[in-house]
Amino acid sequence: MTHSLSPHGYQRTPLPPARESAEPPTTPAAGNGPSADHRGAPGAKGGLSKQRDAFFDNAKYLAIVLVAMGHSWEPLTDDSRAAEALYMVVYSFHMPAFIIISGYFSRSFDMRPDRLRRLITGIAVPYVLFEVAYTFFKRWADDDPGQPFSLLDPWYLTWFLVALFVWRLSTPLWKVVRWPLPLALAVAALASVSPDIGDDLDLQRVLQFLPFFVIGLIMKPEHFQLMRRREVRILSVPILAVALAVAYWAAPRMSSAWFYHRDSAQELTAPWWSGPIMTFALFGCSMVLVACFFAWVPRRHMWFTVLGAGTLYGYLLHGFLAKGSRFWGWFEDYAWLHTPLGAIVVTLIAGTVVTVLCTPPVQRMFRFAMEPRMEWAFKRDAAEIARDRAKAAKSA
Repeated sequence: MTHSLSPHGYQRTPLPPARESAEPPTTPAAGNGPSADHRGAPGAKGGLSKQRDAFFDNAKYLAIVLVAMGHSWEPLTDDSRAAEALYMVVYSFHMPAFIIISGYFSRSFDMRPDRLRRLITGIAVPYVLFEVAYTFFKRWADDDPGQPFSLLDPWYLTWFLVALFVWRLSTPLWKVVRWPLPLALAVAALASVSPDIGDDLDLQRVLQFLPFFVIGLIMKPEHFQLMRRREVRILSVPILAVALAVAYWAAPRMSSAWFYHRDSAQELTAPWWSGPIMTFALFGCSMVLVACFFAWVPRRHMWFTVLGAGTLYGYLLHGFLAKGSRFWGWFEDYAWLHTPLGAIVVTLIAGTVVTVLCTPPVQRMFRFAMEPRMEWAFKRDAAEIARDRAKAAKSA
C-alpha cells in the first residue's frame, strides 16, 4: 500500500504509527512514489521496522493497476464517452492516493544525513536514470533523434520523482507551520493561476498536488481506521455511482486535463478565477473518492500483497509500453481495440503487464537503477562510525 495479520483479516485493530529504524532498506523507499516502503517512517528510502503493513501494500498495488489501466484508456477516450467518464473518475483519485500514502510515511523525515543519502539514492538517482532512458526510448521508438536530454523538464512519468524529492525536502516546514493544509491549498490555488511557472521541474504538478502530500503528513492511523468502517464502505458504493454519472455528464463539457494538475487555468483556456475554484473542488472530490478507495482496500494478506513493495518498478517501467503503444500506432492500426471488447482486452493487458513488472524477479533485475546503494559516493558521519565501532566491540 496490516499488522493485524489474522488469517481472516477482519479484526479492527488500529493501523500502526510509522516508526524509524536505521536498518538499510531492501525494498523501494518510503514515500518514494507508488512503491513507498512502509516498514518504518521514511527517509528517502525509508527506515524499516520488522513487518510490512498489508493494507498499504494492497492499496499501492491496486492503485498502480488503476494507473496502468488509465494510461491504456487514454487513446479510447476520444471515441467513447463512457471511457472518458471512467478515465476522469480514476484520475481523480489514483495519484492522490499514492501521494497521501507517501506523505503519511514521510512524517518522521528530517535532515539526518542517512535520510538525505536515501533521498538521493531512492529518488534523485532513479530520476536521472529514467529520464535518460526515456529520452533514448523516445529517440528510437518515435523516430525522433532530436529529442533533447533535459533534467529540468521531466518527461512523462518522471515528474513524480521530482515532486517526491521536493515534497520530502519540504517536510520539516509543514511540520512546524500552524495550518499546513490551508497553506498548501493556497499554494496550489496560486499555482493554478500562474502560467509563468513554466515546465521546469514540472513545478505546476509539484505545487498543485502538494495538498495531498501535506494531508498525508497530518493524517494519523485512526484516520485510516475510520475509512475502514462498514458504513463508509456501504456509503462509498452510491458515491462512486454518482461520481461516474457526473463524469459521464461532464465528459463532453470539461477537459480531463484538469485532473493532471500540470497546467494553469489560463493554459486550459479557462478564466483565471476558475483556477482556485477548480483547485478546491477537485481536492474535495479527490479526497472523497480516495476515502471510498481506501474503504475497500483489504487489510489482510492477499495474493498481490507482496507486489506492493514493487509498485515504483511497475510505475516507471510500464511507461515504456504505454508510450510505445502510441509511438507504434497500435490503437490506430487495430480498430477493434476501440470496441467494448477491445477496451476490456486492453484493460486486462495493462493490469497484467503492470502486475508482472511489480514482481520480485523484476525488482531484482532493476534494483541497480531503483535502489542503488552508492556507499562510495557519501561520507560517513560520526554517528555511523560510532555505531559500527560499537558493533565491532560487541562481536569481539
